[in-house]
Amino acid sequence: MTRILAIGEAMVELTHQGPTALSLSYAGDTANTAVYLRRLLGSTGSVDYATAVGDDPYSEGLVERLAEEGLGTRLVWRRIGRRLGLYLVRTDDTGERHFVYYRAGSAATGLFGPGHDPGADAAIASYDMVYLSLITLQILTPVARARLWDVLDNVRAHGGRVVFDGNYRPTGWPNARQARIAAEAALRRTDVALPTWSDEQALFGEHSPDDCIDRLRALGVAEGVVKNGPAPCVAFTATDAYHVAPTLVARVVDTTAAGDAFNAAFLAARLQGASLVEAARAGHRLAGNVIQHPGAIVPTALLPPAVPATRHIDSGPSYPRTIHG
Repeated sequence: MTRILAIGEAMVELTHQGPTALSLSYAGDTANTAVYLRRLLGSTGSVDYATAVGDDPYSEGLVERLAEEGLGTRLVWRRIGRRLGLYLVRTDDTGERHFVYYRAGSAATGLFGPGHDPGADAAIASYDMVYLSLITLQILTPVARARLWDVLDNVRAHGGRVVFDGNYRPTGWPNARQARIAAEAALRRTDVALPTWSDEQALFGEHSPDDCIDRLRALGVAEGVVKNGPAPCVAFTATDAYHVAPTLVARVVDTTAAGDAFNAAFLAARLQGASLVEAARAGHRLAGNVIQHPGAIVPTALLPPAVPATRHIDSGPSYPRTIHG
């Protein structure tokens, strides 16, 4: 069984159902991916979530929600006197989402900072795969990021893989330069990169997904996918690249978590033996389902199969599995 850990911040999600009516849930980019990944892996893998929560009722609600989804919570730390972050979501007539965040001083911003449990570093290094995003790095202090670099180095030294989603949100950074420095430091420790082209273009000023892939390869990334909304994504290895088109949906309701869902389905498919192209197609299928429904997390019944019944080996090998016990 493959053991996976996602690191980041999950928050209270308030989604507008009208001008004044809101629905409450819990979400966050890495948490969304963790939930979908756990659902898709079934008995072939376990998924834990590492974050920090406060001592308020919503923090307790989040931990309960993670556990209900089958996520391990042993690396969820409680911070007395802190609270969860919160964000509000509005969607326009095309289904495009717009966020307003209230996360300053949230419990998760203390991750890997003062009071961090040193035993957690060794625990994290024991996972087969560790997943994080640029938003994970955004909420950390520079000192905490430096500690995380050591942790990721230890993950890889123990044979684990690091997966990174360059999820760039400009308002969360003092300036783009600091975001680029953090992203490049993470990518030098990344085995699988899952960025979105519009984010990469905004942050690095590149002219095409091919330019993005060249940069990722130069930083040592072994494989990944450059997502591109309704346009074909580009799945790549160190030597090859494949343009994989999505099946367009009739009506987009809410694009929240589309990329997070893509990442989960891609990783689940690869872990279950799919080729790179098949995994990209699985990512498109799940993302296409998610954007036809409101909110970040859709009901389990709406999930498509993670891996097609017929396989064509048209790219590099699938991830090796580690057997424990």
